Amino acid sequence: MTFQYQVLANQLAHRIYQDELKPHQKLISLRDFARQHTISLSTAKSCYELLEARGLIYVKPKSGYFVVARTQSSPIPDSPDFLSLPRQVSNLELHNQIQEAALQSHLVPLGSIQLTPHFIPVEGLRRSIQRALKNCQPQDFLYCNKQGHEQLRKALSDHWREDGIFIAAEDIFITNGCIPALSLVIQHLTEVGDSILIPTPTFNGQLQLLASLKRQIIEIPAHHRGIDLERLESLMQQGLAKVCLMTANYQNPLGYCLSNAEKQKIAELAAKYQCFIIEDDIFGECGYSNERPLPIRYWDREGYVIWCGSVSKSLSSAYRVGWFCLSAKLQHLRLELLASNIGVNTPLQLGLADFIYSRGYREHLEQLRPNLMRQVEQYRSCILRAFDGLPIALSQPEGGYALWIQLPKEVDTLALYYTAKAEGITVVPGHVFGEDERYRHFIRLNAGHELTADVRQAISDLAEWSRQQMKTVN
Repeated sequence: MTFQYQVLANQLAHRIYQDELKPHQKLISLRDFARQHTISLSTAKSCYELLEARGLIYVKPKSGYFVVARTQSSPIPDSPDFLSLPRQVSNLELHNQIQEAALQSHLVPLGSIQLTPHFIPVEGLRRSIQRALKNCQPQDFLYCNKQGHEQLRKALSDHWREDGIFIAAEDIFITNGCIPALSLVIQHLTEVGDSILIPTPTFNGQLQLLASLKRQIIEIPAHHRGIDLERLESLMQQGLAKVCLMTANYQNPLGYCLSNAEKQKIAELAAKYQCFIIEDDIFGECGYSNERPLPIRYWDREGYVIWCGSVSKSLSSAYRVGWFCLSAKLQHLRLELLASNIGVNTPLQLGLADFIYSRGYREHLEQLRPNLMRQVEQYRSCILRAFDGLPIALSQPEGGYALWIQLPKEVDTLALYYTAKAEGITVVPGHVFGEDERYRHFIRLNAGHELTADVRQAISDLAEWSRQQMKTVN
């Protein structure tokens, strides 16, 4: 159950993350806040105290409440505008190469977006898997239902219900991660050569998937506050695509979280123009707020939103369990999807179900969220110090642990990627987050691992190589 003071706190937190409320800006008094929202003084006080506990505001005795400066100020990366036309993803080979490099464990892990093992509740997961194996039924050692084990589907349904998200267990399909879920849905809603709407810059793995499936893309400009909704509606109205792939909560690489009004608008547009939304919500539980943001699916009344996710980013990238949720509009595809789905390891499913029911997963998320916020801020501070003197811009994510950096135009981040790889460092250049090399001087870094001495040195090396590139060009 969500209380009113929590709702109001999340609204204020959203304004802080969006820079509508500036660092050290004074908030209105508790009495004025209570009067403005028609709430009691105690509810207003609870709202401010929650924000203070999250580290977003601070109090000055006899002066009031003020917004915390999250880290030293920095410009926000630009968002280039462009024409939205059907086209191929042009650099699949580079996508594959970067993915392979990012998974090499001996390299400094600034590439693939993964959590540090120190944030993973290894002992809790081990106990849950042991309990699950101990309590297995004989049939659990046979082939599992291709829709996923009923116990895990019920556990997920109950878990989401606590966050106000109501999905029936029979509509949940368990997959081997989020990308397999996206792939399965895309292949059943579109044909080879079809165009798919997608905001960019976006997670390079989504573009890699669409290229491998031989789907075209129509890009929509995205920025640190969200996406161009007018462009989205115009393209839906033109009927150039019948599917849109997007992330509403803590998008990778920009880190934005759409407002509830924007999510509701997208759900309404999908129904109005009969364009399916495939919602990749893999970072939905990785926000810095105690409350999980609602997905677009929450406002879907006509069945045009297919909600997909995984525990890969919130729990462990090695725990290959994901899902998609079938909408009422697509129930006719149930048998086809079942036939195409690949069964997921049963002990892992049962172990995750136990972890959820034992409250281990909920407790893990409560610890993870503030830890992520602190660690991402540490990374931001480290990056700004290392690149001091260079005109860079750095994202300020509302959740997740991807950081998007805009370097000077003289810096080619693909060349930077090759230099870093040769020196034992993985990064992801902006070339693979959209077309036309419009992000060639952007780079994405992983802030999910501990900020060790090796990571700090790697960031310093990236800054130094950037300076060297600028000297060479000039």
